[in-house]
Amino acid sequence: MATSISNPESVEPPLDRKPPLSAEFLATVSHGPGVYQMLSKKQVLYVGKARDLRKRLSQYAHFSGPVHSKTAVMLSHIQRVETILTTTEKEALILEASLIKQHRPRYNVILRDDKNYPLIKVTTRDPWPRIVVTRKRLRDGNRYFGPYSSGTAMRTTLQLLYAQFPLRRCKIVRERQRPCLNYQMGRCLAPCAGKVNLEDYQRMVHDVLLILEGKATEVVAELNVKMEQAAADLAFEKAALYRDQIKGVSRTLEHQSIVAEHHLDQDVFGMHRQDASVGVALLFVRGGMITGAQTFFLADPLGEDDHLLAQTILQYYSSERQPPRELLLPFMIEDQELIAERLAELREGPVALLAPQRGKRMQLMQMAAANAAQIFSEQVKQKQSWETLAVALTTKLRLVHRPDTIECLDISNLLGKQAVGSLVCFVQGEKSVKQFRHYRIKSQDTPDDYAMMREVLERRMAKGCETNNLPDLLLLDGGKGQLQVALDVLSRFDLLERIDLVAIAKEKAEEGEKLFRPGRKNPILLPAYSPVLLYLMRIRDEAHRFGITFHRKLRGREQLQSPLDQIEGIGPLRKKRLLQTLGSFKRVFAAGIEELAAVPGIGPELARQIHEQLHPKDHETE
Repeated sequence: MATSISNPESVEPPLDRKPPLSAEFLATVSHGPGVYQMLSKKQVLYVGKARDLRKRLSQYAHFSGPVHSKTAVMLSHIQRVETILTTTEKEALILEASLIKQHRPRYNVILRDDKNYPLIKVTTRDPWPRIVVTRKRLRDGNRYFGPYSSGTAMRTTLQLLYAQFPLRRCKIVRERQRPCLNYQMGRCLAPCAGKVNLEDYQRMVHDVLLILEGKATEVVAELNVKMEQAAADLAFEKAALYRDQIKGVSRTLEHQSIVAEHHLDQDVFGMHRQDASVGVALLFVRGGMITGAQTFFLADPLGEDDHLLAQTILQYYSSERQPPRELLLPFMIEDQELIAERLAELREGPVALLAPQRGKRMQLMQMAAANAAQIFSEQVKQKQSWETLAVALTTKLRLVHRPDTIECLDISNLLGKQAVGSLVCFVQGEKSVKQFRHYRIKSQDTPDDYAMMREVLERRMAKGCETNNLPDLLLLDGGKGQLQVALDVLSRFDLLERIDLVAIAKEKAEEGEKLFRPGRKNPILLPAYSPVLLYLMRIRDEAHRFGITFHRKLRGREQLQSPLDQIEGIGPLRKKRLLQTLGSFKRVFAAGIEELAAVPGIGPELARQIHEQLHPKDHETE
């Protein structure tokens, strides 16, 4: 059940309208558990959960903190509040996490780096298991190891496993008379050709699992025994194979950093607050070894540290990124029991939330805390680097505005077909992928780059003026012609004094890149090593990559289309029946009305319409 109340567009509501958290509204809110959403005119600003919805919202209604605090600023922008009742507090917890991922509210904890790191998967459910790389941990009975935040570390591990333990590489084991090239190169044991028995193969799989579990010393001990036995039996080739395996595994042991002797899988959270910002570091400990790390920077989050850490945990884990057996935390979190229960559901097994005070676990906590503090050093360096570059951009290009937000437009087409405008955005030196946009060109199907650019710029500026979301600098891929088009569009929207313009054009090799600015006859020529030029080239190349990728996708989609897709009245099901019945489009094209009507689901009337669309000239005299 959702309850909402609307408010006008202004931040300060007029006297004839009640505020969104008025006493009348609060009287309609249940005392039960649920989720509340605080909204402005067009977007969700904050999502929260509560055991008692009316009590929690009443706290916001009577907030008396500093006027410039994060909570006060958020409340000043609220125009309506919606509540969703749930049966239990746990349901509210799950719904809150789901809504935050869906709406990405401005005042909630949003993990910017939400990618899934790769895992190593051993398909132990197969009779002849193999090693694969995946980004999804499924509940399929196979063994998963990782995640590996370092691609180099994962590739090193794979190279060892492939070289010393040549398990099969093919997806399906099919009986073959002759083994493939991998067998001849010593990269596969060729179970498909019967070159290895199942017992020996499974023994090798067992060694692979021990290495991935961090028990490589046990593998070395076993291999030493086998090598000595093979030498005693005068099986010197076999002994040499075991010797090589021992050397490879021993080299891996030299690089492994064992931090715990219990061989548990753990995720270790560290948190460091500096002023209004918070850094969160996450260490992955698998089998007692650190396999990687991940960090998050929360610029100005809303809430106390225990609440922020709880939200981070809920946002991070999912059915595809399941938690390990233990989570080590710097302090106990809000709703600890509920969150532990939720994590246990995701893992399909118990998950312990611990806040250690001593011992090995405490050493891991100190390491995670140091990594969290390091985030701020990197942020400071990044900010200092951007400050230097921003000054250089402003000076070299003689900009009116500081270029904190730069957008770049590129047009991609093939003789006017599948034309796409790609707009990329960089904020303070870094990509802002959420602001990347593709524009399908609507007004042109002939190769006219100027007209296409005009269309995209008009659509972008109209939207920007409506939402008050405009760049400081607009970079164009082109020369004076593109620059003039942009000048005309900005003049129409009265934005010439609001947005700086720069065009970047590739010229002859000896001349390098040329930069064009309004009101300047000659281009700006910067040295090839200039940080300003390199940064603008990086933005231009990103726009080109972004546009070409989408253009190729559209082109590929059109090439895969059947002519039947263009016929009115033909959907996927009827298209399938026509092709199944008649065999091919060529036969559909050659079929008469009666033959088309005999296809299930077509009928005489639709058959006539199809024939008319396929053979319009034959029906002109009718």
